[in-house]
Amino acid sequence: MRDETPERAAPLRTGYTTGSCATATSLAAARLLLTGATADAAEIVLPKGQRATLRLAFCRPYEHGAEAGTVKDAGDDPDVTHGAVVFARVALNAEPGVRFFAGPGVGTVTRAGLTLPVGEPAINPVPRRMMTDHLVALAQEHGYRGGFDVTIGIEGGETLALKTMNPRLGIVGGLSILGTTGIVRPFSCSAYIASIHQGIDVARANGHTHIAACTGNASEDAMRAHYGLPDIALIEMGDFAGAVLKHLRRAPVERLSLCGGFGKLSKLAAGHLDLHSRNSSIDLPQLASWAAASGADDALQAAIVGANTSQQALALARAAGVPLGDIVCRRALDVAREIVPAGVAVEMFAIDRAGQFVGVAT
Repeated sequence: MRDETPERAAPLRTGYTTGSCATATSLAAARLLLTGATADAAEIVLPKGQRATLRLAFCRPYEHGAEAGTVKDAGDDPDVTHGAVVFARVALNAEPGVRFFAGPGVGTVTRAGLTLPVGEPAINPVPRRMMTDHLVALAQEHGYRGGFDVTIGIEGGETLALKTMNPRLGIVGGLSILGTTGIVRPFSCSAYIASIHQGIDVARANGHTHIAACTGNASEDAMRAHYGLPDIALIEMGDFAGAVLKHLRRAPVERLSLCGGFGKLSKLAAGHLDLHSRNSSIDLPQLASWAAASGADDALQAAIVGANTSQQALALARAAGVPLGDIVCRRALDVAREIVPAGVAVEMFAIDRAGQFVGVAT
């Protein structure tokens, strides 16, 4: 058993979500308005009770209110917002309550199916609650009986959003303010998984009963060409096959086409739901065993076990007339059918590095 990519053997740093950044900066800006005191850091309470102190890049008056910003630190998570400046602009309002607005770099919801209504700024419920709790507590502390207008922005967010699934989800104009725990845990990729769930929900809400879950651009292109599916029905799942399959238990569709590279599909066929090399490996002896069940002789089995990559193993099998791609797809299909509801029709497609189909099971 081996990985196709090396692992990193080092401790990984946690970071803070955009929701935590928005909370810290809105709190600092509001405190400046109520007390006149600027700050170079803000302490907040995270949803599970931990306290966190975020350093501020600035805290200053702004037009009719105040603004504060912080540089987003995602730790060692591969987060598109790492290093971006998340900022809050806060104005006082005689009417009690907290109202949220999308500033530069934060998107607006334009499609049904998300947790927020159409027309709302893409500031998710937990970050809204975090900001509201902190601002209400601050108001009580200083005897302030009015409310707050809070505008959240991300410098360069409109450009960064093009690297995310936001445009496909109907979030226009920028990024989303996310986070359920306030903490980014390296390679847990909770934001990515949340966007997968949102993608499925948005497709369903807009009447699409056939979706294709794809591991990357090549598999997505293959599904788009094969079925002519619109972008909204193409779910970029990356390595998180389990996130798609488990979500369909509570948000089923009529038909799921799952497409990925042969190596990643072989991991799913072996029962792994996270296809990243840190959490699952290409099992060449297992591939040889599956090939043997379809007629591979001892020499071919040995060659597969000794292959440098899964693609080489596939090429060896195909040259010998052993349909290893179809075998892997059938086994991956069996795994998927154990998870999704019986009413969901599932099919598997494996592609090679050129994006050509090398296996199918329906």
